[in-house]
Amino acid sequence: MRTAYQGEPGAYSEAAALEVHPGTDLMPCPSFEAVFDAVKSGVTTDGVIPLENTIGGSIHRNFDLLVEHDLSIVGEVEIAVEHCLLVNPGTTRSAIRRVYSHPQGLAQCEMFLRAMEGVEIVATYDTAGSAKLVRDGQFPDAAAIASRRAADVFGLEVLESGIQDYAMNITRFAVIARQPDPSVLGEKTTIVFALPNEPGSLYRALGVFAERQIDLTKLESRPIRGRAWEYMFYADLALGRHELKCARALVHLAEFAKWIRTLGSYPRWKERT
Repeated sequence: MRTAYQGEPGAYSEAAALEVHPGTDLMPCPSFEAVFDAVKSGVTTDGVIPLENTIGGSIHRNFDLLVEHDLSIVGEVEIAVEHCLLVNPGTTRSAIRRVYSHPQGLAQCEMFLRAMEGVEIVATYDTAGSAKLVRDGQFPDAAAIASRRAADVFGLEVLESGIQDYAMNITRFAVIARQPDPSVLGEKTTIVFALPNEPGSLYRALGVFAERQIDLTKLESRPIRGRAWEYMFYADLALGRHELKCARALVHLAEFAKWIRTLGSYPRWKERT
C-alpha cells in the first residue's frame, strides 16, 4: 500500500493519509496535480486530497482535477486542524516581519494575522513546506503557520498554538484511486453535472432529489473552462449509488442534464474509536 499526498512531511494531508491507512508507505508530492498523476500512473495505490475546510471553504483546484482525471473517490476522512506559529529557535514575536503558509492556512488565521502589524504575509505551496522554508533559510525574522508535527519534523519552536480564527477547524479529504473496490458499498455519492441555460433548470434538478427525499450535503457551482458563463454543479448525496432511489434520481437527472458524471460512491467518514 502506497499513498500520495500533497506537501512535505508534517502536512495535514500527511496526517489524513495516515488516518486512512495507518502504516502506509507515504509519497509526498509537490502539487495536487502530482498526486493525481501518481495515482493515475499506478505509482501509488491511492491518494489523499483536501476538498473543503470549515473556515476556508472549498479547495477549488481539486474539484476541477476530479473532472479532468478519470479517477474515483473511494473514501473520505476529516482532520481537525490546529494551526501553530512556528519560528526558528530564539526568534521572538516582536522580531517577526514575514509569515509564510499555504493560502488556506493564511485564510484560516486571518484575524490572528490582522493583529500582527507590519508583517508581510507570503503564500506558499504547503503549510509544512513553509516550515521547511523557514528552517532551511534560518530566517531570524520569519515564521510559518503549520502543524505542531511540522515543528517537530523541521526543528522549529511553537511560538503560539491554536491560532486559527475558529476553534472548530476541520478539513475534509477525499481518497482517490483508479478503481473503487466493488465489494465496498457506498454511503455517500459525489456527482457533477451541467444543465441547459434556461429558466428553472436548477430548480428542476434539485427537485429530482427533493421528491425522493435525498439529502444533498453539498452543492457548489464551478465554471466550465473554455465556455464563458457556463457552469457545472458538484453535489454530495447522503446515500450510496447502489441504493434504488439514488439510481432512479440519477437516471431522472440524466434525462434533461447536458451531462452527468458520478465521481464516486464511498463509505461515510467515521472517526476511529
